[in-house]
Amino acid sequence: QVQLVESGGGSVQAGGSLTLSCAASGDTFSSYYMGWFRQAPGKGRERVAIISGDGSITYRDSVKDRFTISKDNAKNTLYLQMNSLKPEDTAMYYCAADPGFTRLWFGRPNYWGQGTQVTVTV
Repeated sequence: QVQLVESGGGSVQAGGSLTLSCAASGDTFSSYYMGWFRQAPGKGRERVAIISGDGSITYRDSVKDRFTISKDNAKNTLYLQMNSLKPEDTAMYYCAADPGFTRLWFGRPNYWGQGTQVTVTV
């Protein structure tokens, strides 16, 4: 079992920055695929970024060059550094984990966090 707890959300003006954290339980953190997803009001959940156990990373196009996903295996923590935030980044952000890439890529991981709200104002 893996438990995921996000933190770091909040309200920020456009152009600002936030860093989200996801604390994971369990000793398989380092080998899992980890990712961040988000869901805006009235929209479906979308993939934001994924990082593999060996550090390979993918981003959705709209956040490339603005967001950075990283993880600290010693602290069992996943991060999402978000810079140059835009109002369209407003959403509930979720941490996710899975031992396999495909399930995570298609938004069907075994484990989800409870989410943390990010609101970007003009």
